[in-house]
Amino acid sequence: MKIHSQYKLKNMTTTATPIKKEQTNGSSTENHKGIENHRKAAKHHEEAAKHHHDAAKHHEAGNHDKACESTVKAHGHHCLASDHMREVSKQHAMKG
Repeated sequence: MKIHSQYKLKNMTTTATPIKKEQTNGSSTENHKGIENHRKAAKHHEEAAKHHHDAAKHHEAGNHDKACESTVKAHGHHCLASDHMREVSKQHAMKG
């Protein structure tokens, strides 16, 4: 399966930076907060996905009220995930 054309692959300028094991930017407490925010964001994304799947199933079954309820729950989890992601971004911006 071809995902990118050879032209696009040759002209891509963004490269991934390898993660160094022994980076000590920031305190242990700050790192712990960052880890927790990543985990909480991931958990809320998973919950949002679950509710979106539920909404789709409810729509297929013709139960549009339950689909609406699941959609609202999914949106709530998305908002909570965004809050945690914002905190992670702030922490990364402060580290430089």
